[in-house]
Amino acid sequence: MRIALYQPEIAGNVGAILRTAACLGVAVDLIEPMGFAWDDRRVARAGMDYIDHVAITRHADWSTFVAQAAGSRVILLTTRGATALHASRFAADDILLFGQEGAGVPEAVHARADARVVIPMAPPLRSLNLSVSVAIVAAEALRQTGGWP
Repeated sequence: MRIALYQPEIAGNVGAILRTAACLGVAVDLIEPMGFAWDDRRVARAGMDYIDHVAITRHADWSTFVAQAAGSRVILLTTRGATALHASRFAADDILLFGQEGAGVPEAVHARADARVVIPMAPPLRSLNLSVSVAIVAAEALRQTGGWP
């Protein structure tokens, strides 16, 4: 299982996600361009010393990521998801794709996704912090696939 971040904008979120991924034993794909320099110290501060314990792959753009993701299902987490998280079924080789903090993903990315999943929440609220969303979804996917470390 992998976590993929589409053009993330906030260094602190990426650092927190890398820390979560390290603890869960899940690899991370970063799809560029990102809204900050990779060497931004906010990434390191949020990730602490856990960053050295996660497999990170940086992709120059969406096309590069898609080419390398061939053979795996890409599960897009989106507020416009067709299936609620609790009704979704995950596989051990799925890629859990999350969009930008402010804009999500463009239509072409929605179209490429093999499934679109939403985290249900109380109305009228519509979204959680990116790093919180990643943790919730990764935990459920790992629970279903027996992938907890």
